[in-house]
Amino acid sequence: MPLRLTPTFRHALAEQQDRGANARPLAGIWVCSGSPLVAEICAGAGLDWMLIDMEHSPNGLESVLGQLQAVASYPVTPVVRVPIGDVVTIKQVLDLGAQNLLVPMISSAEEARAAVEAVRYPPRGRRGVGSALARSARWNRVDRYLADADEHVSLFVQIETAEGVDAAAEIAAVDGVDGVFVGPSDLSASMGLLGQQSHPDVVAAVHRAFEAVRAAGKPVGVNAFDQAVARSYLEAGASFVLVGADVALLARASEALAAAFVPATDDGARASY
Repeated sequence: MPLRLTPTFRHALAEQQDRGANARPLAGIWVCSGSPLVAEICAGAGLDWMLIDMEHSPNGLESVLGQLQAVASYPVTPVVRVPIGDVVTIKQVLDLGAQNLLVPMISSAEEARAAVEAVRYPPRGRRGVGSALARSARWNRVDRYLADADEHVSLFVQIETAEGVDAAAEIAAVDGVDGVFVGPSDLSASMGLLGQQSHPDVVAAVHRAFEAVRAAGKPVGVNAFDQAVARSYLEAGASFVLVGADVALLARASEALAAAFVPATDDGARASY
């Protein structure tokens, strides 16, 4: 009996949009630990989606595969952020069975088109054909996988430079780009405001990107670990948002435990026993 793949993140966003007055943004968590166990814990938390990160996290192909397998039975949509929009890297991650990709550092429509080509089979793209050998098609157990491959994959691109904000309308208009994710951290750095994600100029640039992407008819998302900032971006029209990260949650919670039980020394450090 042929197998069916799960709906993509594109489908999840469209389903919310179709709910009209009952529509709501999709809230997600950044998964950076590289651990399938931690990914599974996060998958069962009740959030809508999760981002498995290969750009700034200790993730390779094997650990991404393990995390995709660990979360597969949960009602959460996994998105994988590749480290670079390289056609070989994207091919390998897709063959692992990732259905939803985020490509970082997209600053022009030309770069966005290259990302689209990387996720599509010829003649419309450059994705290598290996479905009979790969989890993506469940080793050819998914009927018509090659013919319907575009239906099984969603592509999101990340704007995180001042140049990307200026080109946001053109980037969002590229056929095959299913949505745009804005990254305030690198955006602030590109604007000469390193580490100042909440600076008024950075927030204004994020809003400009929002307006351009939404005007192109595409969903737009953002990461904001401060809940007040996250809610302000949701009010500004974000359709999906990352509201935390596994490693950050662990770091802050463990610090709170230390503050509660370990006395501070005169220099503010925590005493050890």
